[in-house]
Amino acid sequence: MKNILSPKIWWLLPLLLLGAIGCKKLLGMLTFNVNDATNFTIPATGPLTNTVLTLPAIAVASNSTSTYASNKTTANYVQDVTLDQLTLTVTDPSTQNFDFLKSISLYIDTDASGNSKTLLASLSPVPTGQTTIRLTPSGNKFDLYLRTNTYTLFTTAELAQPLPQATNVRADARFFVKANVPQ
Repeated sequence: MKNILSPKIWWLLPLLLLGAIGCKKLLGMLTFNVNDATNFTIPATGPLTNTVLTLPAIAVASNSTSTYASNKTTANYVQDVTLDQLTLTVTDPSTQNFDFLKSISLYIDTDASGNSKTLLASLSPVPTGQTTIRLTPSGNKFDLYLRTNTYTLFTTAELAQPLPQATNVRADARFFVKANVPQ
């Protein structure tokens, strides 16, 4: 069998391999996730159904600053932030599920005023019998919101049935971040 590579270029193969590994490692430093979690309560509604419920604003202390630091960058170098995943889980009472919801939408803003809120994620219809639901990300960019240590969530929900007791919910968000490394 004839050797198709000239002996003169064999020395390039290790360099190409190292270059490919180095680029992959560099790419890993420039893309990472920010994971944030918060808890909130949906109040009992009484006999209301087929109505839209607007919950009070929820302040979220973000892990973004510490995550940026551990990835050797800062908020100033963030180029692109998108929501990768948002799940809601009923935490109390243990017998409650999301059957009381027809649809739900979460919005994000940088302060509690809600003047520039942007759709974060939503779900319609909400599947029955579930204690954990995964909302559909809006596809919007959230660079502005994750450049600070806090942001505010606003929730609207359409009820499918009355909610007889207050229900505690945990929201787990995973943001995908692309950032440059400071020079």
